Amino acid sequence: MTPADAQAKTPLPKLRAADVAYDTLESMIVTLQLKPGTPIVEAELVEVTGLGRTPLREALMRMSSNGLIVQLPRRGLIVSDIEAAEHLTLIETRRVLEQLIASSAARRASPQQRKDILASAKKMTMAARKDDLQAYMLADQALDHAIHEACRNPSAVAAVVPLIIRCRRFWYAFQHEGDVVEGAKCHLVLASAIADGNGDAAVAGANLLMDYLESFARKVIDG
Repeated sequence: MTPADAQAKTPLPKLRAADVAYDTLESMIVTLQLKPGTPIVEAELVEVTGLGRTPLREALMRMSSNGLIVQLPRRGLIVSDIEAAEHLTLIETRRVLEQLIASSAARRASPQQRKDILASAKKMTMAARKDDLQAYMLADQALDHAIHEACRNPSAVAAVVPLIIRCRRFWYAFQHEGDVVEGAKCHLVLASAIADGNGDAAVAGANLLMDYLESFARKVIDG
């Protein structure tokens, strides 16, 4: 067994309460259950989520650092606005990171990780054909997680995750302008290149995906 295989077989650590709180709130913000401009009221979040105040506070601090939540004078914490015009610069930054992550994953992924990456992309394609948005987004998240583990570059992952989250929220807000079938195709090209261990093709796949997201953003802005 290679070191990569051993790492792939290592059981995932149990999520801390703060991580569970973060994932819960992130989902609520990304899917617009908590809309832009919504005030953050701790007591209400405790009641809705069933989570404790301490993990919720830690999660809110993390969200403030990645821009999902902002603090305004005399208004306290609120869910940040979606700035369509600024979204293009976000994609510009994400493109560079995605190229690095894709290239690294193509080189470093274990055999099992390559299978998982391709399987997640195929699930996206199937969900897109069925117009199953929930399954599509779950498969998208699973694909991101698999690629991020495979790339073995924690600093690049830490930098790109907040951008992915904001892109996901942007998509939810303007999904009527989107094309999930086309998006799934782009993800499958990227995943196939990583699964094949082709670094150049993986970079090209990352660029194809970013081109799709940029085109989507421009359609929203020009709409």
